[in-house]
Amino acid sequence: MAYIYYGKEKNMDKKVIGERLKKLRGDRTIRQVAEDLGISYAALSMYEIGKRLPRPPVMVKLANYFGTSVEDLFFA
Repeated sequence: MAYIYYGKEKNMDKKVIGERLKKLRGDRTIRQVAEDLGISYAALSMYEIGKRLPRPPVMVKLANYFGTSVEDLFFA
């Protein structure tokens, strides 16, 4: 999927992003991370299995929560 990021088109692989999110979550449950972020369990689950991509505000929340940048989490 192509995505416009800072005026540049970037490709995002939902499966790769899902794997990154699972790895960053570590031992925390999906439910706990979702609650911490104020998003639904179902949404986070869909991101992790590569079925959906979060909207930009949620991308920022996820990056901040995991201590990384949006660029590294979603576009690297």
